[in-house]
Amino acid sequence: METQPTDPQPRRVQVKIEVPADLQATYANFTVISHSPSELFLDFVQLVPQQPKARVQTRVVMTPANAKLLYRALGDNIAKYEERFGEITAATQGPTLAQELFRPPPNNPEGEE
Repeated sequence: METQPTDPQPRRVQVKIEVPADLQATYANFTVISHSPSELFLDFVQLVPQQPKARVQTRVVMTPANAKLLYRALGDNIAKYEERFGEITAATQGPTLAQELFRPPPNNPEGEE
């Protein structure tokens, strides 16, 4: 029986990614992440201060393996960003983002609405 030599390194295929000129970007300042046994759901939301309701703008569904690759790619790109522009700081003291966005409006001392 003759065996075929196997290529130890898979060949990389270069994929050309096209971005349509009319593609609209979506801004999100909040993400809800949930999962099933076979998929991760990333819901990108625009939260507006003092608004009791927010709408999901974009939902991305990924396999756990692809989500892990995204996680690694985000880490690599954040490290490159910080190397070039400085450390990204996240508020660790004081109100949380949710507390800041959903606090009641300040009382009007003159009683006007």
